[in-house]
Amino acid sequence: MTSNLPGASYAAAGVDIEAGDRAVTLMKDWVKKTRRPESIGALGGFAGLFDVSRLKQYERPLLASATDGVGTKVALAQRMDLHDTIGHDLVAMVVDDLVVCGAEPLFMTDYICVGKVVPERVAQIVKGIAEGCVLAGCALVGGETAEHPGLLGPDEYDVAGAGTGVVEADAVLGPDRIRTGDAVIAMASSGLHSNGYSLVRHVVFDRAGWALDREIPEFGRSLGEELLEPTRIYALDCLELTRRTEVHAFSHITGGGLASNLARVIPDGLHATVDRATWTPGPVFDVVAGAGDVARDELEKTLNMGVGMIAVVPQDAVPDALALLTERGVDAWVAGEITDRGERAEAVTLTGDHAR
Repeated sequence: MTSNLPGASYAAAGVDIEAGDRAVTLMKDWVKKTRRPESIGALGGFAGLFDVSRLKQYERPLLASATDGVGTKVALAQRMDLHDTIGHDLVAMVVDDLVVCGAEPLFMTDYICVGKVVPERVAQIVKGIAEGCVLAGCALVGGETAEHPGLLGPDEYDVAGAGTGVVEADAVLGPDRIRTGDAVIAMASSGLHSNGYSLVRHVVFDRAGWALDREIPEFGRSLGEELLEPTRIYALDCLELTRRTEVHAFSHITGGGLASNLARVIPDGLHATVDRATWTPGPVFDVVAGAGDVARDELEKTLNMGVGMIAVVPQDAVPDALALLTERGVDAWVAGEITDRGERAEAVTLTGDHAR
């Protein structure tokens, strides 16, 4: 059976190989900024190379790996047509999971899935990833941009990433190091970070009917600008803490909120009490709560409520830990302590009310 239609092609099916090549060209300068001494080769190969001969200095090096995305926060970047911060969020979600066990992030790879390759937009996404890698001290050694016409709209995309780090076996942090009497140090978040955006979008768009360009007095800027505030990257701050003070454990406060994430590093038989009165959450949390009539329990199991990372340290390390974090520009405070669990079933209890 013959047809008068022109022959089928990849371009006719919606995939533009030339646009993909141009995107790679545009992103190269940003990727170069993430190079570490161990980085081998240039962008464009089939695999990223990283010289691990430095690991010979370790007695027993353990590789740590993590992978993540940024959830529905990408929908806001698309609606605002601002694409150079979402990659920063991606790096934060990956490297701050790595550092929880004490691992130094070494390198990352990314995956960007788009409905249509717009080279300049892809380059902006990679710019954000590269800038995040610089802040985390890790190399961006490779990635993939995939064009999926028909699956995603022309202006839609999603991002994911994977990272690898290294830690000395006898320096791994975690539950087995935590002791009764340890202090719980909270580090302030930059805002919502990259979790709970399905709830936030439901509240501000579906319930409140707000537009992204709505000026919110409590924020001192527009709603969209607040919601796109990049996730704070704590990796280098946490690593410096482990080098200059004694740290028993970290907990990255992501999806599920403070209590459930902190519980992941509390050993059987011990209990963490965190006092809400030790901090005031940023205005975005009150605005979301008020706009959607969201109960405190629902907020706390969905959002970080102003705390992006927790460090559990011995009491005698508290002064040095707080001084170091202050020196590095991280707002931090003692939020609680570790005690025996007794008859309590839960590993973490939040007490009191937030300071106002």
